[in-house]
Amino acid sequence: MEGMKTLTPHPSAQTTTPSVHAPGTPAPVACGAAAVDMFPAIVAGLIAVLISYAGPLLLVLQAAQAAHLTQAQLASWVWAISIGAGLCSVVMSFKHKIPVICAWNTPGAALLVSGLATLPYSQAIGAYIVAAAAMLLVGMTGAFERLMAVIPKSLCAAMLAGILMRFGVDAFAAARSTVSGAPWLVCCMFLGYLVFKQRSARYAIPLTLLLGIALWLVLGWGSVAATPDAASSSATLFGLTQPVWTTPEFSVNAIVSLGLPLALLCLTGQQVPGIAVLRGANFEAPTGKLVSGTGWASLLLAPFGAHGVNLAAITAAICTGPEAHHDPRKRWVAGVACGVFYIAIGSFAGTISFTFSHLPQALVTMVAGLALLGAIQGGLVNAMAEPSEREAALVTFIVTASNVSLLGLGSACWGIVMGLATYFALRPRVSQTTLK
Repeated sequence: MEGMKTLTPHPSAQTTTPSVHAPGTPAPVACGAAAVDMFPAIVAGLIAVLISYAGPLLLVLQAAQAAHLTQAQLASWVWAISIGAGLCSVVMSFKHKIPVICAWNTPGAALLVSGLATLPYSQAIGAYIVAAAAMLLVGMTGAFERLMAVIPKSLCAAMLAGILMRFGVDAFAAARSTVSGAPWLVCCMFLGYLVFKQRSARYAIPLTLLLGIALWLVLGWGSVAATPDAASSSATLFGLTQPVWTTPEFSVNAIVSLGLPLALLCLTGQQVPGIAVLRGANFEAPTGKLVSGTGWASLLLAPFGAHGVNLAAITAAICTGPEAHHDPRKRWVAGVACGVFYIAIGSFAGTISFTFSHLPQALVTMVAGLALLGAIQGGLVNAMAEPSEREAALVTFIVTASNVSLLGLGSACWGIVMGLATYFALRPRVSQTTLK
């Protein structure tokens, strides 16, 4: 039943024996041990938030500039998507005891870079509401579960690996950067990762992150010079953000050109990969409730600028893998931590663009790539697990990794479409060959 929260942990995790407190054990010691045990999960949540703001947020900033939004409207937009993603992550992770990581509609933000330039902002808000209502309807009617039931698990794993592959490649490609010290930063972080992984696999990513920050602060590796605009804005953008209400205006043109594409991009580019990440990590979740929950958040926050809140895919892989916690039953803490960081940082949305625009790009990409190595490996292994589905999974992986965009749909959508076409076309032939 959909209401049941079921977790299917990795086989290696089923032998884990829960710790039992002895009658005479002092509470502070137990609390301290629990805090240390949960530290990797908390850091995984922080890294997921860091990547979200350091990368996809730039699309929001570009779209706001194209629409000529005021600073208050931009801050409200960032506040709305941050609070929405944070609340959904906290509530759903805690309720279902799985790492539900939410974010904003990244491919939708890319669409808005050009879409907002030709539409009044109030009509765009109306289109946001229509897109959110469509996503809510998909989640509440059970249509999403029926869609996911058609897609073999191996294809979901292949799509996940294809989505994440470029982040693994970008991690080492950052060594080609011409920014002062960036190649040395990448090399030292990788060597540090190997040392940390050898000594303690659980803390390898947090320690690598700390090493990168130390090298950046002490030696200046990977630093970029601050722009005059950023420097001048730093003195005026600090403080709690006041959300700005925009009364929606419903237009057929805005709904057709913006609302429906936003809903489609959210479904194919975010929700389906987000569920694929959970499935790839062997988590079973009430997908309808997760999709409808993000739909409610999008609907309520749309008048404040939220263009779409949804399940995350890329950042979710950081919190669902063994790097977050060796015990799958405790990885939900990473989802809660991610949500808390979203809310805390989003409350100061006016300062986000200034703060995160000054993080070394090489540091962010390297941490992201290393943190996703386990998820990429798991996706490839699960994709090739079933011999009869390997060719379809390979097609899905290659098309998704190609990052191709056609007819307004991203590579993740086309990867699944072509993978399913291969799967259904070759399945009878494979079955006949097996019988012979």
